Amino acid sequence: MIKIVISGYGKMGKEIFSLLQGRDDVSVRTTEDICSVDTQTASESVCIDFTTPEAFRNNYRFIADNFKAAVVGTTGWNEIREEVTAYFKKRGKTLIYASNFSIGVNVFFEIAGISSALLSALGEYDSYITEFHHKFKLDSPSGTAVTLKEIVENKTGKATSLESVRCGYIPGIHNLGFESADDRLLLSHEAFSRKGFANGAVNAAFWALEKEGVFDFRTIIRERLYKILNNEND
Repeated sequence: MIKIVISGYGKMGKEIFSLLQGRDDVSVRTTEDICSVDTQTASESVCIDFTTPEAFRNNYRFIADNFKAAVVGTTGWNEIREEVTAYFKKRGKTLIYASNFSIGVNVFFEIAGISSALLSALGEYDSYITEFHHKFKLDSPSGTAVTLKEIVENKTGKATSLESVRCGYIPGIHNLGFESADDRLLLSHEAFSRKGFANGAVNAAFWALEKEGVFDFRTIIRERLYKILNNEND
């Protein structure tokens, strides 16, 4: 049985808890104060962190010091990413992090990278990103949009315009456009609920026990994607 402690009981924490509650192969608990978890429990558990950027900055050392592994879906700490990943490596603990744990979004990232490389090599295209979220979202632009921008700019070598909208109760929409004098290509991902993000985080928690090291969730999805494309079995 896998033991999971969910750090943060906001909207995502509740969604993940609802997926795991009642499963025979999982023991799950939640906390709003991860540093209050006793070290014995922590040493036997995977921490799934969906808190706030400030809380994660304060807590990541405790998580790395005490938990068996960690899955981090909190965004807004990109500027200390190297510091965080280095600390997990130093402590010898597995970390899987992502700006978005949705399987669909991570496939979208791969498509965006391929499209950016091809269009940059074959034509004269400018790119832009628009993202829409509910009015309660704390970070702007979203972590997903920042990741998408990094992918596109890395592949094209050109700056990409990014615009964010916070309005109503939108779970999440990300659009990537490529425009030339002759045509336009639009790629889009729309989340209907948080369940897709929660499912990805739960998958990551199980995978964290099979892996050693620090991983961006994108790299794990990419590995599995190319195995599928190459007809390879796990």
